[in-house]
Parts: sequence; structure tokens; C-alpha cells
Amino acid sequence: MTLDYSLIGVRIKKRRKSLNLTQEQIAERVDISNQHMSNIERAKSIPSTETIMKLAAALDTTPDEFLVGSGKWPGEEWKAVADKLRALDGRQLELVSDFVDWVAAHKL
Repeated sequence: MTLDYSLIGVRIKKRRKSLNLTQEQIAERVDISNQHMSNIERAKSIPSTETIMKLAAALDTTPDEFLVGSGKWPGEEWKAVADKLRALDGRQLELVSDFVDWVAAHKL
């Protein structure tokens, strides 16, 4: 399997932007320079396996989202829902929980 580092950089950038984070914020979390972070996103530098792992953790995802373009595997559809739940406040989570209980009780 040949890795497309341009595509990996695009995926990292897309995930970072979806979380409204700057390159500087992620670079600090991953303990790399701002320039190195920029170079990874532009495919000017090839990130190490360790850096990919740290980026995935810093961007709250899995390395496969960057490497193969999908953090989703068959049987793990719940992860997309879990991602949406992260942005909800306590009351909203209560409502979602009640709805899930209702759906489960009605075998929909």
C-alpha cells in the first residue's frame, strides 16, 4: 500500500479545521514546530508513525482517518453519532438519552 502524503495532509487539515483549531494549537499538543505542522499539511514533510498517532489523539480521531480516509468500520456506525454528541450540553444529552431509550423500547 502506497501512502499519498498530499491526501494525508489534506485529511489532517480538514479534521483540524472541522474542530476550529489552528496549526499552532495542534503543533503544541503534538509537540512539533508550527513549521513542521504546516509542512505535514502541505505534504512537504512526511510525518512519522508516532506523529500520526499524536495527531490523531490531538484531533480526537483515529490514525486511519488520515491514512485511508475513514475512521469508520462496519459495525462502528455509532461513532458518527458519538461525534455529534460531543457538542451537546447536559440538557441536550438528557433528551438524546431519553429518545434512545424510547427507540430501544419500541424496537424501531
